[in-house]
Amino acid sequence: MEEEIQNEGLIERAQKAHKIIKNPRKYKICSGCESIVAQKVTICPNCHAYRFIADESMVIAQAQELGKREAKSVLSADLD
Repeated sequence: MEEEIQNEGLIERAQKAHKIIKNPRKYKICSGCESIVAQKVTICPNCHAYRFIADESMVIAQAQELGKREAKSVLSADLD
């Protein structure tokens, strides 16, 4: 059962990564926590950093990396 949930999580992450890879100009990488966020974001919703990397090739590389592994970040929603 737990393995099935993990597989679903990985599939969902891979789908999100594919969406980002198709349109990297709509995203950027947080310099604080290395999360990928929408281009319109001014403060990272995860770590509250305000510096970002907008280079499209780096966004693609980060999406490929994050799409292959389980989530490791603690999000604010996890603390509720």
